[in-house]
Amino acid sequence: MSKSVPKFSRAILVDAANQYSQRASTQSIAGWGKYPVESCEVYRPEALADLQEIVSRAPERDLIARGLGRSYGDAALNRDSGVVLSQQFDRMLGFDPDTGVLHCQSAVSLAEIIELFVPRGFFFPVTPGTKFISVGGAIASDVHGKNHHANGSMGEFIIDFRLLTASGAILECSREQNTDVFWATIGGMGLTGILLDARVRLQRVETAYMNVQNERAANLDIALERFFETDDEFAYAVAWIDCLAKGRSLGRSVLMRANHARVDELPPALRATPCKFEEGFKPTVPFTFPNFALNPFSMKLFNRFFNAIHPNSESVVGCDNYFYVLDRVQHWNRIYGRRGVVQYQIALPPESSRAALIQILEKLTEANRGSFLAVLKTFGPASQGLLSFPMKGFTLALDLPFTGQDLIAELQEIDAIVAEAGGRIYLAKDACMSSEVFAQMYPNLNRFREIKASIDPEQRFASSQARRLGIVEPR
Repeated sequence: MSKSVPKFSRAILVDAANQYSQRASTQSIAGWGKYPVESCEVYRPEALADLQEIVSRAPERDLIARGLGRSYGDAALNRDSGVVLSQQFDRMLGFDPDTGVLHCQSAVSLAEIIELFVPRGFFFPVTPGTKFISVGGAIASDVHGKNHHANGSMGEFIIDFRLLTASGAILECSREQNTDVFWATIGGMGLTGILLDARVRLQRVETAYMNVQNERAANLDIALERFFETDDEFAYAVAWIDCLAKGRSLGRSVLMRANHARVDELPPALRATPCKFEEGFKPTVPFTFPNFALNPFSMKLFNRFFNAIHPNSESVVGCDNYFYVLDRVQHWNRIYGRRGVVQYQIALPPESSRAALIQILEKLTEANRGSFLAVLKTFGPASQGLLSFPMKGFTLALDLPFTGQDLIAELQEIDAIVAEAGGRIYLAKDACMSSEVFAQMYPNLNRFREIKASIDPEQRFASSQARRLGIVEPR
Protein backbone atom coordinates (compact mmCIF):
# COMPACT_ATOMS: atom_id res chain seq x y z
CA MET A 1 0.00 0.00 0.00
CA SER A 2 1.09 3.54 -0.64
CA LYS A 3 2.67 5.38 2.22
CA SER A 4 1.08 8.67 1.20
CA VAL A 5 -2.48 9.41 2.19
CA PRO A 6 -4.54 11.02 -0.63
CA LYS A 7 -5.99 14.41 0.11
CA PHE A 8 -9.74 14.71 0.42
CA SER A 9 -11.43 15.61 -2.84
CA ARG A 10 -14.75 17.22 -3.62
CA ALA A 11 -17.30 15.17 -5.53
CA ILE A 12 -19.51 16.55 -8.27
CA LEU A 13 -23.13 16.78 -7.16
CA VAL A 14 -25.81 15.02 -9.16
CA ASP A 15 -27.62 17.25 -11.63
CA ALA A 16 -31.21 17.53 -10.40
CA ALA A 17 -32.39 17.62 -14.01
CA ASN A 18 -31.13 14.09 -14.62
CA GLN A 19 -33.62 11.26 -14.39
CA TYR A 20 -33.60 9.62 -10.97
CA SER A 21 -32.03 6.19 -11.40
CA GLN A 22 -31.78 4.57 -7.99
CA ARG A 23 -34.22 1.86 -6.97
CA ALA A 24 -34.99 0.43 -3.55
CA SER A 25 -36.19 -3.04 -2.61
CA THR A 26 -38.68 -3.58 0.20
CA GLN A 27 -37.11 -5.90 2.77
CA SER A 28 -37.77 -7.06 6.30
CA ILE A 29 -34.50 -6.50 8.16
CA ALA A 30 -33.23 -6.59 11.73
CA GLY A 31 -30.09 -5.93 13.68
CA TRP A 32 -27.81 -8.69 14.94
CA GLY A 33 -30.19 -9.43 17.79
CA LYS A 34 -33.05 -10.20 15.35
CA TYR A 35 -35.35 -7.93 17.34
CA PRO A 36 -37.12 -5.88 16.17
CA VAL A 37 -37.76 -6.84 12.53
CA GLU A 38 -38.98 -4.00 10.33
CA SER A 39 -39.96 -3.46 6.71
CA CYS A 40 -37.61 -0.94 5.09
CA GLU A 41 -36.84 0.43 1.62
CA VAL A 42 -33.27 -0.76 1.07
CA TYR A 43 -30.81 0.94 -1.31
CA ARG A 44 -27.49 -0.50 -2.53
CA PRO A 45 -25.45 2.34 -4.05
CA GLU A 46 -22.41 1.31 -6.10
CA ALA A 47 -20.60 4.65 -6.25
CA LEU A 48 -20.49 8.06 -4.62
CA ALA A 49 -22.69 9.57 -7.34
CA ASP A 50 -25.35 6.94 -6.56
CA LEU A 51 -25.13 7.76 -2.89
CA GLN A 52 -25.51 11.48 -3.49
CA GLU A 53 -28.46 10.86 -5.77
CA ILE A 54 -30.20 8.79 -3.10
CA VAL A 55 -29.62 11.41 -0.41
CA SER A 56 -30.77 14.26 -2.64
CA ARG A 57 -33.68 12.67 -4.47
CA ALA A 58 -34.89 9.35 -3.03
CA PRO A 59 -38.67 9.55 -2.50
CA GLU A 60 -38.60 8.34 1.11
CA ARG A 61 -38.90 11.08 3.70
CA ASP A 62 -35.77 10.00 5.56
CA LEU A 63 -32.79 7.66 5.37
CA ILE A 64 -30.29 5.92 7.63
CA ALA A 65 -26.98 4.33 6.64
CA ARG A 66 -26.35 0.68 7.53
CA GLY A 67 -22.94 -0.95 7.64
CA LEU A 68 -22.44 -4.63 8.46
CA GLY A 69 -25.61 -4.95 10.55
CA ARG A 70 -23.99 -5.70 13.91
CA SER A 71 -25.85 -3.15 16.03
CA TYR A 72 -28.51 -4.98 18.01
CA GLY A 73 -31.72 -2.99 18.15
CA ASP A 74 -33.29 -0.50 15.73
CA ALA A 75 -30.42 1.97 15.32
CA ALA A 76 -29.87 0.92 11.68
CA LEU A 77 -33.56 0.33 10.89
CA ASN A 78 -36.02 2.80 9.41
CA ARG A 79 -39.54 1.42 9.38
CA ASP A 80 -41.30 1.99 6.03
CA SER A 81 -38.54 4.33 4.92
CA GLY A 82 -35.02 4.33 3.51
CA VAL A 83 -31.99 2.27 4.56
CA VAL A 84 -28.75 2.83 2.63
CA LEU A 85 -26.30 -0.08 2.57
CA SER A 86 -22.67 0.95 2.39
CA GLN A 87 -20.91 -2.35 1.68
CA GLN A 88 -19.51 -1.17 -1.66
CA PHE A 89 -17.49 1.57 0.02
CA ASP A 90 -14.84 -0.80 1.36
CA ARG A 91 -11.51 0.36 -0.04
CA MET A 92 -8.37 1.12 1.92
CA LEU A 93 -7.02 4.38 0.53
CA GLY A 94 -3.64 4.87 2.16
CA PHE A 95 -1.40 4.05 5.11
CA ASP A 96 1.57 5.79 6.71
CA PRO A 97 3.72 3.24 8.58
CA ASP A 98 5.63 6.02 10.35
CA THR A 99 2.53 7.40 12.08
CA GLY A 100 0.26 4.36 11.90
CA VAL A 101 -2.50 6.44 10.26
CA LEU A 102 -4.83 4.45 8.02
CA HIS A 103 -7.12 6.15 5.51
CA CYS A 104 -10.06 3.96 4.50
CA GLN A 105 -13.64 4.08 3.31
CA SER A 106 -16.41 3.66 5.82
CA ALA A 107 -17.40 0.06 5.02
CA VAL A 108 -13.94 -1.37 5.65
CA SER A 109 -14.31 -3.83 8.52
CA LEU A 110 -12.18 -4.21 11.60
CA ALA A 111 -11.66 -7.82 10.53
CA GLU A 112 -10.03 -6.69 7.27
CA ILE A 113 -7.84 -4.16 9.07
CA ILE A 114 -6.69 -6.65 11.70
CA GLU A 115 -5.96 -9.39 9.16
CA LEU A 116 -3.90 -7.00 7.03
CA PHE A 117 -2.10 -4.96 9.67
CA VAL A 118 -1.41 -7.30 12.60
CA PRO A 119 1.27 -9.07 10.51
CA ARG A 120 2.76 -5.59 9.93
CA GLY A 121 2.88 -4.80 13.65
CA PHE A 122 -0.31 -2.75 14.06
CA PHE A 123 -3.59 -3.42 15.85
CA PHE A 124 -6.89 -1.56 15.87
CA PRO A 125 -6.73 0.75 18.92
CA VAL A 126 -10.30 0.17 20.20
CA THR A 127 -12.26 -2.97 19.45
CA PRO A 128 -15.60 -4.25 20.72
CA GLY A 129 -16.36 -7.95 21.15
CA THR A 130 -16.75 -8.47 17.40
CA LYS A 131 -14.43 -7.52 14.56
CA PHE A 132 -17.22 -7.79 11.99
CA ILE A 133 -18.20 -4.13 12.21
CA SER A 134 -17.41 -1.33 9.80
CA VAL A 135 -15.21 1.67 10.51
CA GLY A 136 -18.22 3.90 9.82
CA GLY A 137 -20.32 1.98 12.32
CA ALA A 138 -17.51 2.13 14.88
CA ILE A 139 -17.38 5.92 14.57
CA ALA A 140 -21.18 6.34 14.60
CA SER A 141 -21.37 4.27 17.81
CA ASP A 142 -18.10 5.59 19.27
CA VAL A 143 -17.30 1.99 20.12
CA HIS A 144 -15.34 1.03 23.20
CA GLY A 145 -13.45 -2.10 24.15
CA LYS A 146 -11.83 -3.90 27.01
CA ASN A 147 -9.25 -1.11 27.19
CA HIS A 148 -11.49 1.91 27.73
CA HIS A 149 -10.01 2.51 31.17
CA ALA A 150 -6.62 2.91 29.48
CA ASN A 151 -7.29 4.20 25.94
CA GLY A 152 -10.81 5.62 25.79
CA SER A 153 -13.23 5.08 22.92
CA MET A 154 -13.03 5.19 19.13
CA GLY A 155 -13.21 8.96 18.89
CA GLU A 156 -9.81 9.29 20.56
CA PHE A 157 -8.14 7.77 17.48
CA ILE A 158 -10.02 9.48 14.65
CA ILE A 159 -7.94 12.10 12.83
CA ASP A 160 -10.67 13.28 10.47
CA PHE A 161 -13.46 12.07 8.22
CA ARG A 162 -15.69 13.11 5.34
CA LEU A 163 -19.44 13.30 5.84
CA LEU A 164 -22.10 13.38 3.14
CA THR A 165 -24.77 15.73 4.46
CA ALA A 166 -28.46 16.11 3.69
CA SER A 167 -27.81 18.85 1.09
CA GLY A 168 -25.58 16.50 -0.90
CA ALA A 169 -22.48 18.48 0.09
CA ILE A 170 -19.45 16.81 1.66
CA LEU A 171 -18.09 18.15 4.95
CA GLU A 172 -14.52 17.58 6.04
CA CYS A 173 -14.60 17.15 9.82
CA SER A 174 -11.86 17.08 12.44
CA ARG A 175 -11.01 18.59 15.80
CA GLU A 176 -10.01 21.77 13.95
CA GLN A 177 -12.52 21.85 11.08
CA ASN A 178 -16.32 21.62 11.51
CA THR A 179 -15.58 20.66 15.10
CA ASP A 180 -19.18 20.67 16.29
CA VAL A 181 -20.21 18.26 13.54
CA PHE A 182 -17.15 16.11 14.29
CA TRP A 183 -18.23 15.52 17.90
CA ALA A 184 -21.91 15.20 16.99
CA THR A 185 -21.05 12.48 14.46
CA ILE A 186 -18.81 10.48 16.80
CA GLY A 187 -21.41 8.53 18.74
CA GLY A 188 -24.22 10.20 16.75
CA MET A 189 -25.66 6.92 15.40
CA GLY A 190 -25.55 8.04 11.77
CA LEU A 191 -27.98 10.93 12.28
CA THR A 192 -25.71 13.73 11.01
CA GLY A 193 -25.11 12.19 7.58
CA ILE A 194 -23.34 9.32 5.83
CA LEU A 195 -19.67 8.73 6.63
CA LEU A 196 -17.65 8.32 3.45
CA ASP A 197 -14.11 7.73 4.67
CA ALA A 198 -11.90 8.42 7.66
CA ARG A 199 -8.36 8.49 8.89
CA VAL A 200 -7.73 6.50 12.05
CA ARG A 201 -4.52 6.02 14.04
CA LEU A 202 -3.62 2.37 14.58
CA GLN A 203 -1.73 1.03 17.59
CA ARG A 204 1.76 -0.49 17.32
CA VAL A 205 2.23 -4.02 18.68
CA GLU A 206 5.24 -6.33 18.75
CA THR A 207 3.30 -9.56 18.31
CA ALA A 208 -0.08 -11.03 17.39
CA TYR A 209 -0.41 -12.49 20.89
CA MET A 210 -1.77 -11.52 24.29
CA ASN A 211 -0.55 -12.24 27.79
CA VAL A 212 -3.80 -13.24 29.53
CA GLN A 213 -4.45 -13.66 33.23
CA ASN A 214 -7.69 -15.31 34.39
CA GLU A 215 -8.81 -14.91 37.98
CA ARG A 216 -11.98 -16.12 39.64
CA ALA A 217 -13.90 -13.77 41.92
CA ALA A 218 -16.36 -15.31 44.36
CA ASN A 219 -18.79 -12.38 44.21
CA LEU A 220 -19.34 -8.87 42.89
CA ASP A 221 -17.51 -7.08 45.70
CA ILE A 222 -14.35 -9.08 45.09
CA ALA A 223 -14.59 -8.50 41.34
CA LEU A 224 -14.94 -4.72 41.75
CA GLU A 225 -12.07 -4.67 44.25
CA ARG A 226 -9.78 -6.57 41.88
CA PHE A 227 -10.59 -4.16 39.04
CA PHE A 228 -9.60 -1.23 41.23
CA GLU A 229 -6.40 -2.95 42.35
CA THR A 230 -5.15 -4.13 38.95
CA ASP A 231 -6.50 -1.75 36.26
CA ASP A 232 -3.13 0.04 36.09
CA GLU A 233 -1.38 -3.27 35.36
CA PHE A 234 -3.45 -4.33 32.36
CA ALA A 235 -4.34 -2.54 29.14
CA TYR A 236 -7.41 -4.79 28.73
CA ALA A 237 -9.77 -6.05 31.41
CA VAL A 238 -13.20 -7.67 31.41
CA ALA A 239 -15.12 -9.92 33.76
CA TRP A 240 -17.67 -12.57 32.86
CA ILE A 241 -20.51 -12.61 35.43
CA ASP A 242 -22.82 -15.45 36.39
CA CYS A 243 -26.18 -13.63 36.45
CA LEU A 244 -27.96 -16.59 38.03
CA ALA A 245 -25.72 -16.75 41.10
CA LYS A 246 -27.46 -15.68 44.31
CA GLY A 247 -26.76 -14.82 47.94
CA ARG A 248 -23.10 -14.69 48.84
CA SER A 249 -22.22 -15.69 45.28
CA LEU A 250 -24.12 -12.78 43.68
CA GLY A 251 -21.94 -11.46 40.88
CA ARG A 252 -19.63 -14.49 40.82
CA SER A 253 -17.11 -13.68 38.08
CA VAL A 254 -14.07 -14.63 36.09
CA LEU A 255 -11.77 -11.69 35.43
CA MET A 256 -9.92 -11.93 32.11
CA ARG A 257 -7.17 -9.30 31.87
CA ALA A 258 -4.45 -8.95 29.27
CA ASN A 259 -1.62 -6.99 27.70
CA HIS A 260 -0.14 -7.23 24.23
CA ALA A 261 2.72 -9.70 24.47
CA ARG A 262 6.27 -8.65 23.66
CA VAL A 263 8.46 -10.88 21.51
CA ASP A 264 10.61 -11.88 24.49
CA GLU A 265 7.46 -13.02 26.33
CA LEU A 266 6.45 -15.53 23.67
CA PRO A 267 7.20 -19.25 23.89
CA PRO A 268 10.33 -20.04 21.81
CA ALA A 269 8.27 -21.76 19.11
CA LEU A 270 6.39 -18.54 18.35
CA ARG A 271 9.28 -16.07 18.29
CA ALA A 272 10.28 -16.74 14.70
CA THR A 273 6.93 -15.40 13.43
CA PRO A 274 5.66 -13.19 16.26
CA CYS A 275 3.14 -11.27 14.14
CA LYS A 276 1.62 -14.23 12.33
CA PHE A 277 -2.13 -13.82 12.49
CA GLU A 278 -4.20 -17.00 12.71
CA GLU A 279 -7.99 -17.26 12.96
CA GLY A 280 -8.19 -21.03 13.31
CA PHE A 281 -11.20 -23.26 12.72
CA LYS A 282 -14.56 -21.49 12.77
CA PRO A 283 -17.56 -23.76 13.40
CA THR A 284 -21.04 -22.57 12.53
CA VAL A 285 -24.47 -22.77 14.12
CA PRO A 286 -26.24 -24.43 11.17
CA PHE A 287 -29.83 -23.53 12.04
CA THR A 288 -31.91 -21.29 14.28
CA PHE A 289 -32.46 -22.95 17.65
CA PRO A 290 -35.99 -23.46 18.97
CA ASN A 291 -37.02 -20.69 21.37
CA PHE A 292 -37.01 -23.00 24.38
CA ALA A 293 -33.36 -24.06 23.94
CA LEU A 294 -32.05 -21.17 26.04
CA ASN A 295 -33.80 -21.39 29.40
CA PRO A 296 -32.74 -20.87 33.03
CA PHE A 297 -31.70 -24.52 33.34
CA SER A 298 -29.49 -24.57 30.22
CA MET A 299 -27.96 -21.21 31.12
CA LYS A 300 -27.21 -22.38 34.64
CA LEU A 301 -25.37 -25.36 33.17
CA PHE A 302 -23.47 -23.07 30.80
CA ASN A 303 -22.48 -20.72 33.64
CA ARG A 304 -21.14 -23.61 35.72
CA PHE A 305 -19.25 -24.95 32.71
CA PHE A 306 -17.76 -21.54 31.90
CA ASN A 307 -16.60 -21.06 35.47
CA ALA A 308 -15.12 -24.57 35.56
CA ILE A 309 -13.01 -24.15 32.41
CA HIS A 310 -11.56 -20.80 33.53
CA PRO A 311 -9.45 -21.49 36.61
CA ASN A 312 -6.89 -18.99 37.89
CA SER A 313 -4.24 -19.11 35.19
CA GLU A 314 -1.79 -17.24 32.97
CA SER A 315 -1.37 -17.97 29.28
CA VAL A 316 -0.28 -16.59 25.92
CA VAL A 317 -3.05 -16.67 23.32
CA GLY A 318 -3.59 -15.22 19.87
CA CYS A 319 -5.29 -11.83 19.81
CA ASP A 320 -8.23 -13.33 17.93
CA ASN A 321 -8.84 -15.80 20.75
CA TYR A 322 -8.83 -13.12 23.43
CA PHE A 323 -10.86 -10.38 21.77
CA TYR A 324 -13.33 -12.24 19.56
CA VAL A 325 -14.54 -15.37 21.30
CA LEU A 326 -18.00 -15.25 19.74
CA ASP A 327 -16.66 -14.47 16.27
CA ARG A 328 -15.12 -17.92 16.28
CA VAL A 329 -18.63 -19.37 15.93
CA GLN A 330 -20.36 -18.26 12.74
CA HIS A 331 -24.04 -17.27 13.05
CA TRP A 332 -23.90 -17.63 16.83
CA ASN A 333 -26.96 -15.38 17.17
CA ARG A 334 -29.06 -18.31 15.94
CA ILE A 335 -28.87 -19.92 19.37
CA TYR A 336 -31.39 -17.36 20.66
CA GLY A 337 -34.18 -18.67 18.45
CA ARG A 338 -36.50 -16.87 16.06
CA ARG A 339 -37.57 -14.32 18.65
CA GLY A 340 -34.01 -13.07 18.95
CA VAL A 341 -32.06 -11.43 21.74
CA VAL A 342 -31.97 -8.05 23.42
CA GLN A 343 -28.42 -6.94 24.09
CA TYR A 344 -28.59 -4.50 27.00
CA GLN A 345 -25.61 -2.46 28.17
CA ILE A 346 -25.45 0.15 30.91
CA ALA A 347 -22.80 2.50 32.26
CA LEU A 348 -22.72 3.62 35.89
CA PRO A 349 -20.63 6.28 37.66
CA PRO A 350 -18.16 5.09 40.34
CA GLU A 351 -20.08 6.40 43.35
CA SER A 352 -23.27 4.48 42.53
CA SER A 353 -21.92 1.45 40.63
CA ARG A 354 -21.89 -1.10 43.44
CA ALA A 355 -25.36 -0.40 44.80
CA ALA A 356 -26.96 -0.21 41.35
CA LEU A 357 -25.22 -3.37 40.10
CA ILE A 358 -26.39 -5.32 43.16
CA GLN A 359 -29.95 -4.06 42.65
CA ILE A 360 -29.88 -4.99 38.95
CA LEU A 361 -28.35 -8.44 39.48
CA GLU A 362 -30.86 -9.21 42.22
CA LYS A 363 -33.72 -8.18 39.95
CA LEU A 364 -32.41 -10.44 37.19
CA THR A 365 -32.02 -13.43 39.48
CA GLU A 366 -35.47 -12.89 40.99
CA ALA A 367 -36.95 -12.84 37.49
CA ASN A 368 -34.84 -15.89 36.54
CA ARG A 369 -33.41 -13.84 33.67
CA GLY A 370 -30.15 -15.54 32.92
CA SER A 371 -27.76 -13.95 30.44
CA PHE A 372 -25.86 -16.27 28.13
CA LEU A 373 -22.99 -13.80 28.22
CA ALA A 374 -22.80 -11.06 30.85
CA VAL A 375 -19.67 -8.92 31.04
CA LEU A 376 -18.46 -6.21 33.40
CA LYS A 377 -15.76 -3.68 32.51
CA THR A 378 -14.19 -0.51 33.84
CA PHE A 379 -14.69 2.76 31.99
CA GLY A 380 -12.29 5.69 31.94
CA PRO A 381 -13.26 9.34 31.33
CA ALA A 382 -16.12 10.14 28.97
CA SER A 383 -15.64 11.04 25.31
CA GLN A 384 -16.44 14.47 23.86
CA GLY A 385 -18.96 12.82 21.55
CA LEU A 386 -22.31 14.41 22.36
CA LEU A 387 -24.22 11.11 22.36
CA SER A 388 -21.26 8.90 23.21
CA PHE A 389 -22.03 6.17 25.72
CA PRO A 390 -18.97 5.60 27.98
CA MET A 391 -18.62 7.48 31.26
CA LYS A 392 -16.14 7.00 34.08
CA GLY A 393 -17.19 4.04 36.22
CA PHE A 394 -18.37 0.55 35.28
CA THR A 395 -20.33 -0.97 32.44
CA LEU A 396 -22.41 -4.15 32.44
CA ALA A 397 -23.56 -5.84 29.21
CA LEU A 398 -26.22 -8.55 29.07
CA ASP A 399 -27.59 -10.88 26.38
CA LEU A 400 -31.23 -11.57 27.21
CA PRO A 401 -33.38 -13.86 25.03
CA PHE A 402 -36.39 -11.88 23.84
CA THR A 403 -39.60 -13.21 25.36
CA GLY A 404 -41.99 -10.37 24.59
CA GLN A 405 -43.41 -7.38 26.41
CA ASP A 406 -42.57 -8.91 29.79
CA LEU A 407 -38.86 -8.52 29.06
CA ILE A 408 -39.33 -4.95 27.82
CA ALA A 409 -41.22 -4.06 31.01
CA GLU A 410 -38.48 -5.56 33.19
CA LEU A 411 -35.74 -3.73 31.28
CA GLN A 412 -37.58 -0.46 31.63
CA GLU A 413 -37.63 -1.03 35.38
CA ILE A 414 -33.85 -1.47 35.20
CA ASP A 415 -33.68 1.68 33.05
CA ALA A 416 -35.16 3.57 35.99
CA ILE A 417 -32.49 2.15 38.34
CA VAL A 418 -29.75 3.18 35.91
CA ALA A 419 -31.18 6.67 35.47
CA GLU A 420 -31.54 7.15 39.23
CA ALA A 421 -27.89 6.12 39.64
CA GLY A 422 -26.76 8.72 37.09
CA GLY A 423 -25.95 6.14 34.43
CA ARG A 424 -26.91 5.60 30.81
CA ILE A 425 -27.74 2.94 28.22
CA TYR A 426 -25.73 2.17 25.07
CA LEU A 427 -27.55 3.27 21.92
CA ALA A 428 -25.85 0.66 19.69
CA LYS A 429 -27.56 -2.05 21.76
CA ASP A 430 -30.76 -0.34 22.80
CA ALA A 431 -34.13 -1.69 21.66
CA CYS A 432 -36.68 -0.48 24.21
CA MET A 433 -35.58 2.65 26.12
CA SER A 434 -38.16 5.44 26.42
CA SER A 435 -37.60 8.98 25.19
CA GLU A 436 -38.03 10.37 28.72
CA VAL A 437 -35.32 8.13 30.16
CA PHE A 438 -33.04 8.80 27.21
CA ALA A 439 -33.27 12.57 27.69
CA GLN A 440 -32.44 12.13 31.37
CA MET A 441 -29.39 10.00 30.61
CA TYR A 442 -27.90 12.11 27.79
CA PRO A 443 -27.56 15.75 28.93
CA ASN A 444 -26.05 16.86 25.59
CA LEU A 445 -29.16 15.89 23.63
CA ASN A 446 -30.33 19.46 22.98
CA ARG A 447 -26.89 20.51 21.77
CA PHE A 448 -26.86 17.51 19.42
CA ARG A 449 -30.27 18.51 18.04
CA GLU A 450 -29.01 22.06 17.40
CA ILE A 451 -26.00 20.84 15.44
CA LYS A 452 -28.07 18.32 13.50
CA ALA A 453 -30.62 21.03 12.63
CA SER A 454 -27.85 23.25 11.29
CA ILE A 455 -26.83 20.67 8.66
CA ASP A 456 -30.05 18.65 8.35
CA PRO A 457 -32.98 21.04 8.94
CA GLU A 458 -35.49 18.72 7.24
CA GLN A 459 -34.43 15.65 9.24
CA ARG A 460 -33.33 13.78 6.13
CA PHE A 461 -31.37 11.37 8.32
CA ALA A 462 -33.45 9.47 10.86
CA SER A 463 -33.95 5.95 12.16
CA SER A 464 -36.56 3.96 14.02
CA GLN A 465 -34.47 4.37 17.17
CA ALA A 466 -34.10 8.13 16.69
CA ARG A 467 -37.87 8.55 16.48
CA ARG A 468 -38.53 6.23 19.43
CA LEU A 469 -36.06 8.16 21.59
CA GLY A 470 -37.25 11.58 20.47
CA ILE A 471 -33.88 12.54 18.94
CA VAL A 472 -35.87 13.54 15.85
CA GLU A 473 -39.53 14.45 15.55
CA PRO A 474 -42.01 11.69 14.68
CA ARG A 475 -43.25 11.61 11.09
